[in-house]
Amino acid sequence: MTTAERDMAQRPLTAMIGPGGPPDCAAYGLAGGWRGARRALRDLTPDAVITEVTDSRLRGRGGAGFGTGQKWSFVPRQPARARRKYLVANADEMEPGTFKDRLLLEGNPMQLVEGMLIAGYAIQASEGVIFLRGEYHLAFDRLERAIAQARQTGWLGRDILGSGFDFDIHVHASAGRYICGEETALLTALEGYRAQPRSKPPFPQVGGLWGAPSMVNNVETLCNVPHILANGAAWFRDLAPGSPDGGTKLFGVSGRVRRPGAWELPMGVPLRQVVEDCAGGMRDGYRLRAFLPGGASTAFLDAASLDIALDYATVEKAGSRLGTGLAILLDDRACPVGMLRNLEHFFAQESCGWCTPCRDGLPWVERLLAAIEEGTGQPRDLDLLADHVRLIGPPGRTFCPHAPGAMAPLASGLDLFRDEFLDHLRQHGCPRRMAA
Repeated sequence: MTTAERDMAQRPLTAMIGPGGPPDCAAYGLAGGWRGARRALRDLTPDAVITEVTDSRLRGRGGAGFGTGQKWSFVPRQPARARRKYLVANADEMEPGTFKDRLLLEGNPMQLVEGMLIAGYAIQASEGVIFLRGEYHLAFDRLERAIAQARQTGWLGRDILGSGFDFDIHVHASAGRYICGEETALLTALEGYRAQPRSKPPFPQVGGLWGAPSMVNNVETLCNVPHILANGAAWFRDLAPGSPDGGTKLFGVSGRVRRPGAWELPMGVPLRQVVEDCAGGMRDGYRLRAFLPGGASTAFLDAASLDIALDYATVEKAGSRLGTGLAILLDDRACPVGMLRNLEHFFAQESCGWCTPCRDGLPWVERLLAAIEEGTGQPRDLDLLADHVRLIGPPGRTFCPHAPGAMAPLASGLDLFRDEFLDHLRQHGCPRRMAA
């Protein structure tokens, strides 16, 4: 087995990403691309494709971790020419600390095109839309080029591979709102309205974009699909031996490590391997104190949890969520109260304003944290923060998961860093800042 073949077998998502830029359509095919699409369109029915993806144990890589094949199965089964349906790739990537989809979009956009083609065939959608973060200018250019090449070579358009299946993809550069990570808000924004979540039911799989059945999947999720179809569900499961979840995932870290970044690793690897082996460990003079395992909307875990296996069930059992799989590290020199204030400032700004608990509650949380950090806080403010966690933190108390996500780091932070909160109140401000 050559080095290229070994890389493709062990880290299929990133094997074609290199310093020379993304592969064009021909180079992508020579390196093993389009095999999954050929098998799907020539040898399998749409239901068989869904079964293959379900058996692979691929779970959504956008944060929720829902079974991909199971989600596809909820779409009505009518063929594409009998009923209008849409496939939407969520490439907005607004979760703080997360940059994995950008790596895939810029490094190998043809992989996403193939994944969307297969997914579109599985749910019998004739049109795909990439909802792209507006600031991703390089990704936009490379996606447009990849889609144009795929059209020219017959991988997009009418009667692909003589299968009778028609499919095309368009890129939509978004205005950018964090709330578009919620799929119904994304669909509302695509329709040209203010990005706000919708009541469910109907769920998007039945009544989504312009009232038509619609499937929204994360970029990394869709990029896994070609490899599953090319190599089989059992191969994908075996990429993560011992893990209840299949495949590899882009894991990464940001914070005071020697080499911040993202790396493709098997599902279920311990976070210690990501931090120490991939990122080179903490910088000299810094010690890890706690971390958010999957972006800003996940709960803090302390440094004693560094050996936790990075899969959905294990991280949830530990009291947090795997989320996007890119951890934000808190070191012993950083102020946790200041970090929480910064996070809650972001969440308060990004509330869509639709429901009162989120619209008014998150700015109130931010003001309380600002007062504590700046020296005007009162002891009762800790009780008020805990009240907000209790009232808007549980799912179902607000219209969508935005506020519960915002409360996850705060709830865990109030427990883990209570001594720091009390020091701020006793010393009338941030002790670290005053000592500087």
